[in-house]
Amino acid sequence: MRRLGVPDRLARSLSCTNSIESMISVVRDLTRRVKRWQDTRMVRRWVGVGMLEAERSFRRVKGCQDMPILVAAVRREVARRLEQDEGANQSNEEYDQAVA
Repeated sequence: MRRLGVPDRLARSLSCTNSIESMISVVRDLTRRVKRWQDTRMVRRWVGVGMLEAERSFRRVKGCQDMPILVAAVRREVARRLEQDEGANQSNEEYDQAVA
């Protein structure tokens, strides 16, 4: 995070996995009740419901106002690596479309 120039408060929030582990725990508890999975669509529905349920307990990310700085830094880093690997310079819009 420091290499990307992200402010300390946001970097500390994102370096902790507590919110992700909390969401996984809620999904696990919710899906424990399912006895027979019919197909992958059913799995995705239940996981989606679990994530929405977990969202209620999420707190605001400390330093969230600095997220645009992180996004810009990640885009710069990805463009730099693509340029190194492919020898081509790709704009943010081109990268977004390539990833999508």
